[in-house]
Amino acid sequence: MEKLALQIQSRVNKLPPGLQAHINRVSDIARELAPHHGVDPDRAALGMLAHDVARAMPNQELLRHAAEFNLPVTLVERQMPVMLHGPVGAEILQREDGLTEEDLYQAVYWHTTGHPSLDRLGKVVFLADKLDPLKISRYPYLPFLRELALEDLDRAILEFLSRETVARATTNEMVHPATVETRNHLLAISSSTPASTSQD
Repeated sequence: MEKLALQIQSRVNKLPPGLQAHINRVSDIARELAPHHGVDPDRAALGMLAHDVARAMPNQELLRHAAEFNLPVTLVERQMPVMLHGPVGAEILQREDGLTEEDLYQAVYWHTTGHPSLDRLGKVVFLADKLDPLKISRYPYLPFLRELALEDLDRAILEFLSRETVARATTNEMVHPATVETRNHLLAISSSTPASTSQD
């Protein structure tokens, strides 16, 4: 794991300074969130270190890598290739840097859109990325989301995805199918209750 961390850090060191600063901020947030949800803070920080390794790639390079790696590319990603930076980054880390831990791979892969299969590590990585304080102009509800994230990962992700879905629908923007699937999954979990045993 130490060797992998050094290889990822080497990649991060080559990223633009603003992106490196973002990664450092959200790594601290992940370390804060992790203990509240039984996640190893070091693994959470490693997930954050890794999550944006492909974020600075130009659109055409992301599309080229996706084709080279045989990654599925949705209509949304064809329109907005930047959304491929998670999948492409995960594949690069697996193929070139020896990433073998499935939970870290999935956390990097789905950190932009979310996915129903994410475990607690993946959910911490997803939320920490969104909780960067510099994103408050885009997400003015960040303080509320941060408090929610400390208490309940699923509720925090559902809150974020619901707000984002409404915002995108309002401006006629596409919503990634994995985001829709994740929101539906979390809604189903939150609304499921044991069948009543009372009789009239």
